[in-house]
Amino acid sequence: MLTHRALWPECRTVRFRDAQATRFIPGFCLLPSSPHTTPQQLKKALVASGFEVFRTLAEEVVLAERVRENLILDSGVRVGPLADGKVRVRLVLRAQRADFPSDDETALFERVRKLAEPALQNGFAEESTNVNAVKDPADPSKVLDTFYELFLAHEVASVEDAVPLLKFALGLEKAVGHGR
Repeated sequence: MLTHRALWPECRTVRFRDAQATRFIPGFCLLPSSPHTTPQQLKKALVASGFEVFRTLAEEVVLAERVRENLILDSGVRVGPLADGKVRVRLVLRAQRADFPSDDETALFERVRKLAEPALQNGFAEESTNVNAVKDPADPSKVLDTFYELFLAHEVASVEDAVPLLKFALGLEKAVGHGR
């Protein structure tokens, strides 16, 4: 897919090969949603679109949430290229056992699903759940807390289509019982 806007800083001229010769078309760029997009290319496009990146994983880019001038955290929002050229936005929401010690697992997931309602109304779909035990780094046999995580996903056609969705997802509360 071509665009006349450069999405990444190094994207100023693209080389096209045809049967006759190689030609350069200034000002055009292959979008990171092309079938051969890597998470590193997607990261560059996201940074150029004004997002901060927490880390780049093998399959997706984890966006950062800046909580102070000198501190960024995992925002719970992830973006990954798909094989068909689309982009998948993932959102991780959670409840912590320590915040609701008398709730069972079912009740904790219901709390997270209640938190997920605005995202579900905006086109996200539940992808999976996960129970994640947080271990004490000094004593791995000791569990400090348990996170009950809900993964939501939304596929869009391109990075440009993902931008408003990412802004929406970054604005959501990600943990039950936590104020911003």
